[in-house]
Amino acid sequence: MSFASETKTELCQVMPQDSCCRRAECYGMLLFGRSFSENSVSLTTESSAAAHRAAQLTAETAGVIVDISTSLWHRRERKSAFTVSVSGSGQREAVLACFGHIKTEINLRINRANIENECCACAFLRGVFLSCGTVSDPQKDYHLEFVVPFMNLAKDLSAFISEIYELDLQPGLLNRKGSYVVYVKGSEHVADLMTFTGAGKAAMNLMQVKMLKEVRNNVNRKTNFETANIDKTALAAAEQIVAIEKITNSAGGISILPEELRELAMLRCRYPEMSLRELGATLSDPLSRSGVNHRLQRIMDIAREL
Repeated sequence: MSFASETKTELCQVMPQDSCCRRAECYGMLLFGRSFSENSVSLTTESSAAAHRAAQLTAETAGVIVDISTSLWHRRERKSAFTVSVSGSGQREAVLACFGHIKTEINLRINRANIENECCACAFLRGVFLSCGTVSDPQKDYHLEFVVPFMNLAKDLSAFISEIYELDLQPGLLNRKGSYVVYVKGSEHVADLMTFTGAGKAAMNLMQVKMLKEVRNNVNRKTNFETANIDKTALAAAEQIVAIEKITNSAGGISILPEELRELAMLRCRYPEMSLRELGATLSDPLSRSGVNHRLQRIMDIAREL
């Protein structure tokens, strides 16, 4: 089951106690379904739970008979699509009238009268998400969107979400293949919207995935940094040892080095894996990292002169 399907299943387990909220959720599902007009009132979803919830709320709110049909949506993966519809022009008119719409409407818009109280906002958005919403797997991206068939309806939805004080969101709006997409991006924004609609468990899973990814990325960055430092130290040590061997094999041998450089050169050859700080601490007269680096540079200069 996909992350979006799990989210919808969780939302379907939330049953508002107040009739105003059940009405608002039903309105959100029907208004943002496949069609909401005199000719057709229907919605199609991959979620069996969402389809049965829409049928239940519609029958309860509008007092009409609702049909649920099933079709094979994806043959290879054997996924089913569930279509919820209201048959008969008289029953469809009853649904429209129940929510304050008329059959001669040209532009479909949100009727705010169906979202009576502040508590109804989350129920309405829950219905909209169950009808036309989806959310990306947080392992891949943090993206939640509503695919809306009409431009004015999409603009109304975007404005409605923007007005919810608790969310503090400014959704994006784009045209995709003839449909209008209202979307929210970013882990915190997506999680806030999911929690607001009632999918608190899914929102928590999203944030856990985000934290795990951040920890993994931090570990990788630290490991890469340490690996780069090790490589850099090993390369520098190798160059220093080559220089010391060059001096050792010269006519004067290592004795041409001043005593303080000679001790350091011998230590470097004996302990090639040591850092500059560790070399400095091992000297008979301990030296700082910068002091060790300075002396090694002097050794390198002598080797170059040879």
